[in-house]
Amino acid sequence: MIRYITAGESHGPALTAIVEGLPAGVPVTQNDIDTQLLRRQQGYGRGGRMKIESDKAEVLSGIRFGKTIGSPVTLLIRNRDWQNWTATMAQFEKPAEEVARITVPRPGHADLAGRIKYGFDDIRPVIERSSARETAARVAAGSLSRVFLRTLGIEIGSYVSAIGSSCETACSPAVEELLAKGAESLSMEADQSPVRMLDKSAETGAMAAIDEVSRQGDTLGGIVELFITGVPMGFGSYVQYDRRLDAALIGALLSIQAIKGAEIGHAFDNARKPGSQVHDEFILSSADGLSRRSNRAGGLEGSMSNGQTMHLRAAMKPISSLVSPLHSFDLETLQPTLSRFERSDTCAVPAAGVVAEAVVAPVIANALLEKLGGDHLEEIKSRLEAWRLHVASAFQA
Repeated sequence: MIRYITAGESHGPALTAIVEGLPAGVPVTQNDIDTQLLRRQQGYGRGGRMKIESDKAEVLSGIRFGKTIGSPVTLLIRNRDWQNWTATMAQFEKPAEEVARITVPRPGHADLAGRIKYGFDDIRPVIERSSARETAARVAAGSLSRVFLRTLGIEIGSYVSAIGSSCETACSPAVEELLAKGAESLSMEADQSPVRMLDKSAETGAMAAIDEVSRQGDTLGGIVELFITGVPMGFGSYVQYDRRLDAALIGALLSIQAIKGAEIGHAFDNARKPGSQVHDEFILSSADGLSRRSNRAGGLEGSMSNGQTMHLRAAMKPISSLVSPLHSFDLETLQPTLSRFERSDTCAVPAAGVVAEAVVAPVIANALLEKLGGDHLEEIKSRLEAWRLHVASAFQA
């Protein structure tokens, strides 16, 4: 089983991640990791932090001669901005000069509940760990599972379908065409857009909306469309709640900072339709084997992969740190006041798609390993090929 943990504060010396359970023999390059970190830093509407950091991962263990060796992989991403925060974030001795405490929580952020939960007299520690800066470590960690899956013909991609009220309208044919080449082709096309949209008119509207709310000191959220191609039928299980693949995927998406909703396929639209308009009918032919008339289930039925492209959607709320302050109060005096501004983005939806790709990669990798087992890549490849042939044979007369 692949699992990972991250550590580090937004303005501490570095972020780290330890990834355990990767099979041996997976070919990994420095570029495989750093490309994903760079993608995370792109996007129209990002804040000043992206002008400071240029994220690259240092590999401290678990890879030798360009291949995983089956032991934990340790990744380190240094924070260049640390040099400006050595006093505020000093680990041991308090600095000679008093460091100002933060006592006014921002609505929509972890500030208030975090300070009360952990007994701090300063909101700064909450800000540091709850920050979406942590997702850099998750993108680095997820990139390893992503490479593992790619070697097995499984790809992950995404694009942005909405930022604020600017929405994609008629991209379905373009999406299907790109997905036919593999989900990463979709991501490569989306990456050509500053807001990772496929429709140029929606892109123009989104960028204009970001500019407008930036002038107003406000922020914007949006929707990410996520696709996974090449997953064969039968990953996941309906037998126990904690083996349900759909639940694990949704949980991974909701673990991303500011993601407040997620669905599989057309879940919410399906809820408003009769069953005859929802379920994906089977088509069986001697020439093509099994196919479907549609994919409204998003590639999962009964909490298992059904062989179709997986389609998930994640909704990101607007960033909760606003230049134009909202009403709040001071925890020291309990007097009303306006909230404070912590350096932030106007819109981070394009980056959220990259993070979403990263966090679902270990989920799919674990579903594969649960089904097939194996400790090294070649062993797993042979088992996957045998399973694909087994599935295909079920639809042959």
